[in-house]
Amino acid sequence: MKIATAAYPLDALHSWAQYEDKLSHWVAEAAGQGADLLVFPEYGAMELATLDGAEVAGDLHRSVRAITAHMEAANQLHRRLARDYNVHILGGSAPLAGLQDMPVNRAHFFTPGGAMAHQDKQIMTPWERDPWGIAPGAPLQLFETALGKIGILICYDSEFPLLARALAEADLILVPSCTETLRGYWRVRIGAMARALEGQCVTAMASLVGAADWSEAVDVSTGAGGVFGPPDTGFPETGVLAAGTLNAPGWTYAEIDLADISRVRRDGAVRNRSHWEEQAARAGLVTNVMLQ
Repeated sequence: MKIATAAYPLDALHSWAQYEDKLSHWVAEAAGQGADLLVFPEYGAMELATLDGAEVAGDLHRSVRAITAHMEAANQLHRRLARDYNVHILGGSAPLAGLQDMPVNRAHFFTPGGAMAHQDKQIMTPWERDPWGIAPGAPLQLFETALGKIGILICYDSEFPLLARALAEADLILVPSCTETLRGYWRVRIGAMARALEGQCVTAMASLVGAADWSEAVDVSTGAGGVFGPPDTGFPETGVLAAGTLNAPGWTYAEIDLADISRVRRDGAVRNRSHWEEQAARAGLVTNVMLQ
């Protein structure tokens, strides 16, 4: 299969038609390059708040309600594009009103057959906790698709190995991301690469890029698309299947074969995934040694 990961810039939208044209162009371009799976970034749906005007989009809490109101139409657009172009799409995530008015960070996943599911972010960054007030949503899910078993770790979630371990059966882990600084980009990228090593799977990272000075939440974003695997049998020696140019909007593509994932798990030079459980017993044997 061919994976396309986005380095996606946000726009101040003046109409729904502008958003529809933009998204349609992005999907058509990736599908035209033969992509089967398209990954948009974390908070890629923030631009929907601008449909209610700059004052609403610039207000941290009012923007959540605005995006929530537009999300059903956005989901139907994604669903139609997935069907029309015969692709799987992970849409850009959005802060959506949840229980007790505590928003959750949710990414929707669409199949060519019309199915739609979603994944909520599990662990919030300090800024998401306060002042934004984003809460953890529903637990992790493993999606069984025509492209294989797919899990989703939204940005900061990719930096926590036990979350990825819960998705140990996944062939692909999608990592939609939004990072303000170069340090943040590398934290998520290193996390995605580490999860590919531990799970002997493929991870696909998408990023927001550029300036959105109309938003308090995503005013500046640094990143690039990338696709990573274990640096082992059947994969590049670096583990990097593809890496986009930093802060350059567009798609980054990589072709993968699920057979390579099965092979490295079975016959790789190392067996991180199957040897995982050996850690617990060995970690419990740590003793303190006083050296003078």
